[in-house]
Amino acid sequence: MTTESVSAKVWNFCTTLRDDGVGYGDYLEQLTYLIFLKMADEYTKPPYNRQIDLPETYNWQSLKEKKGAALETHYIELLRELGTRPGMLGQIFTKAQNKIQDPAKLSSLISMVDEVNWIMLDKDTKGEIYEDLLERNAADTKSGAGQYFTPRPLIRAMVECLRPKPLHTIADPACGTGGFFLAAYNFLSDPKNYRLNKDEKQFLKKSTFYGNEIVANTRRLCLMNLLLHQIGEIDSEEITISRNDALIAPSDDTYDYVLANPPFGKKSSMTFTNDNEDENGKKKKDALTYNRQDFWATTSNKQLNFVQHIRTMLTSTGQAAVVVPDNVLFEGGAGETIRKQLLKNTDLHTILRLPTGIFYAHGVKANVIFFDNHPASKEPWTKEIWYYDYRTNIHHTLKKKPLRYEDLTDFIQCYNPGDRHNRTVTYHPEMNPDGRWRKFTYDEIMNRDKTSLDLFWIKDQSLADLDNLPDPEDLAAEIIENLEAGLNSFKEVLSALED
Repeated sequence: MTTESVSAKVWNFCTTLRDDGVGYGDYLEQLTYLIFLKMADEYTKPPYNRQIDLPETYNWQSLKEKKGAALETHYIELLRELGTRPGMLGQIFTKAQNKIQDPAKLSSLISMVDEVNWIMLDKDTKGEIYEDLLERNAADTKSGAGQYFTPRPLIRAMVECLRPKPLHTIADPACGTGGFFLAAYNFLSDPKNYRLNKDEKQFLKKSTFYGNEIVANTRRLCLMNLLLHQIGEIDSEEITISRNDALIAPSDDTYDYVLANPPFGKKSSMTFTNDNEDENGKKKKDALTYNRQDFWATTSNKQLNFVQHIRTMLTSTGQAAVVVPDNVLFEGGAGETIRKQLLKNTDLHTILRLPTGIFYAHGVKANVIFFDNHPASKEPWTKEIWYYDYRTNIHHTLKKKPLRYEDLTDFIQCYNPGDRHNRTVTYHPEMNPDGRWRKFTYDEIMNRDKTSLDLFWIKDQSLADLDNLPDPEDLAAEIIENLEAGLNSFKEVLSALED
C-alpha cells in the first residue's frame, strides 16, 4: 500500500466512526491498541523472529479469527488481560476499554490495520499520520486534549535554540504526547546537524528520552507515538515514560536537557481532604503542596513547582527551555522567592514572550524561559536577560492564521544558538523602538517590584493607531483570548476561596 492510500484509509475510517459518535480521542485509543498488536505480530515473523511475550490467546491472529458478538466479547477480554502484563505491553493497555460498540465496524478497523505492514512503513509516514490524529484530537475542544498538545512549530524552535548533542539525555516531566522528544529526535538524527555512528544511534533510540505523564490515556498515546517514530522497543521491559507525578519527589537522575510545557493553571490538579471543618461543617479541601527540601519555596502553584523541579532535574551544566504562563514572571510571595533564586543559581539568559491564539487551551498568555544550570556560587550566575517580544502587535488564530515555524526564525537568529554569548540588540529607543530583541541587566531586574520579569517596551498599535487596526477577526480573537484568560484567573480565585 502507498503512503497516500494508508493515510486516506485512516482518515476515512475516522470519519465513519465519528458518525457513530466515536471522537478522535476514542479512535486514537483503539487504533493504538490494534497497531501495537499488529506490529508485535510482524516482529514475530521473519526476518525479525523476535520473542514477544504475548499470549497466543490474545494475539493479533486471535482478533482476526472472530466476528460479530464473539469478536466484541473477545476484544474486551483481550484489553483487560493485556493491561495486567509487564513492560511496554502492559503500559499500552493500562485501563484500556473498547469504545467501538458496533462489532462490524471493529472488524473493519482490524482489517484496515491488518492490510498495512507497519514496521516496513516509513517512520515519517506513520509518525505523521499519528501526529495529525493527535493534533485533530487536541483541536476537539470537547475532549480537553488540547492541554497536552504544544504547538509543534514552537517546540521545533525551542529545540533549535538548545541544539541538543548526541549521547546526552533529554527529559520532560510533563511530556504529554511526546512532542518535545520527537522534535529533539528529528534534530539529532538530521544529517545536516550530526552524522551519528552506530553507538550514537542506539543511545538515541533507547537511552536519550525520559519523561513523566500521569494521565493514563495521554501516556499511552505518548508511548505509541514514540514507537511509531522508532524510539524505544516494542518488547522493552524498562519504560522511560513514568506514570508518577514528577513533583512528588526529587528525580532519581539528572539530565543534560529539559524541554517542557507543564500543565497550565496555578493550582495543583490534585487535592486532599483534611480533618478540619469549615463553617458549614464540611471537611476542608487543600491543594496539594509539595514539601520538598530541595525546593526554594513551598507553594501550591503548579507552574512555580515545575520550574523548581526542572532546575533540580538538570546536571550541573544542564540546559532547560520551559513554557510558563505570565504569572510565573510576576507573582509575588513564593513567586518572587523562586525568581530570585533562579537568577542567582542559574543563568536565566533568555525569555520569549508568546502571543495569544497559538495554544489549543484557550486564554493562555505564555512565555518560554531558557536557563542554564551551574554549580553553587557566591555571585549570581545571571548577568543579563535577553527578551524577544513576539506578543505585542502579533495576532494568531488556530484556524486561519496558525503559528508557523517561519514566524519564529527571527527569534532563533537573534538567540544565536551557535554562539549564544555573541548577540546583537535590535531595539533602539530612537532608531528602532519596535525592535523585538533587547536585554536587561541583572541589577535592572532586581530593582523591579517583586523582581518582576514581566517586561514589554513596544507600543501597542491597537491602542495608538486607530487608522491601522488589525483585521476584525484578529481583534475578535484577541478579545476572546483576553476574556478567557481573565475568566480562568477568576476561576482560580474562586477555587482558592472555596478551599
